[in-house]
Amino acid sequence: MQAEPKKSLVGEEYEVEIGPVAHGGHCIARTAEGQVLFVRHALPGERVVARVTEGEEGARFLRADAVRIMEPSKDRVEAPCPFAGPGRCGGCDWQHAKPGAQRRLKGEVIAEQLERLAGLTPEEAGWDGTVMPAEGDKLPAGQVPQWRTRVQYAVDAATGKAGLRRHRSHEVEEIDHCMIAAAGVSELGIERRDWTGMESVEAIAATGSQDRQVILTPRPGARLPLVELDKPVSVLRVDEKSGGVHRVHGRPFVRERADGRTYRVGNGGFWQVHPKAADTLVTAVMQGLLPRKGEMALDLYCGVGLFAGALADRLGEKGAVLGIESGKRAVEDARHNLADFPRVRIEQGKVESVLPRTGITEVDLIVLDPPRAGAGRTTVAHLASLGARRIAYVACDPAALARDLAYFREGGYRVRTLRAFDLFPMTHHVECVAILEPAEKGR
Repeated sequence: MQAEPKKSLVGEEYEVEIGPVAHGGHCIARTAEGQVLFVRHALPGERVVARVTEGEEGARFLRADAVRIMEPSKDRVEAPCPFAGPGRCGGCDWQHAKPGAQRRLKGEVIAEQLERLAGLTPEEAGWDGTVMPAEGDKLPAGQVPQWRTRVQYAVDAATGKAGLRRHRSHEVEEIDHCMIAAAGVSELGIERRDWTGMESVEAIAATGSQDRQVILTPRPGARLPLVELDKPVSVLRVDEKSGGVHRVHGRPFVRERADGRTYRVGNGGFWQVHPKAADTLVTAVMQGLLPRKGEMALDLYCGVGLFAGALADRLGEKGAVLGIESGKRAVEDARHNLADFPRVRIEQGKVESVLPRTGITEVDLIVLDPPRAGAGRTTVAHLASLGARRIAYVACDPAALARDLAYFREGGYRVRTLRAFDLFPMTHHVECVAILEPAEKGR
């Protein structure tokens, strides 16, 4: 006999007391019956009416939006963006919170993940508990930093208008302006054009150069439009069969500036989105590692060579850096960007495959900036065996960072310092830099 389908609870409303913040841009609450709710658009301590957006009877938890605020938090503000709110644009998580409160919430998430997944208190991690805003981002409540130098617009198939996706949805929220978009993106006027036949339009405004780029992803069989925007721009397209990125006109790359160097980033490759992020992270990593002339360093998940370049600058002619990166175009860019350093080598492939093949048995310094999922137990165990005097771990996900810090402890490393930076204002994302050293040197 087939079990009866469980009843959907979507649309049900519950009046609840909002508990602590959770990783992912929501807070935790419980219904009178004890059912766990992950509630967006709420703040800890508030009393709200939460409307279920996902879930069914008997589910481990339900997702919900706060649709009416009965008792607001003192940290609540009117969302500056007209497209923010329940059922609207999913790009921001904390438009309804004061800037300082956003940073406190991110700090609480980091502390909770460290405790739960690594068994570390902030003190044991060498962290003062603060999340630092980027230079120039400390604005009064109601004002929004224009920081997003890369915006992925979705295109509504019916209207051809560009917008942003709603939270956990393929539906498009049409917008006339994104408040967190950098000026260089906004001035292109993407939202004012007809993009019929396109699936998405990514806009990139480089930091430190006037380079602008759009990357078009057409729907199957669609022809590319004639791209006429409000500023000069290079155009690339994503091939529907291979997924590769091809130049239509202009340069296939943008030039980014960081740490006094220019970096070529091709085909929409990875670069930090906040204009101050690359310099902020390089400074934190170099202050933590304190590179010495002549040392040997690894830069893992090295992208186009940001940290490898910074290390090579500081290690001098007798120093050496090995970078490892899986992306073919990023490796080409890194080799181009670092061609003036004869003792920098960039290898292509996955870190877990390439690193063992190098035959390296010891290094002085390691930088790793892994993807959101983290490095993982096997890679961390290998890194811990190399005897580095210091390791810098750059993390965009506090849960993955905490898990990997626990693995490093198993390998004999302790956290010396941890710093957290709010390089994604209005969203739940946060960047951390942890500096590790062999445990016997610590205490």
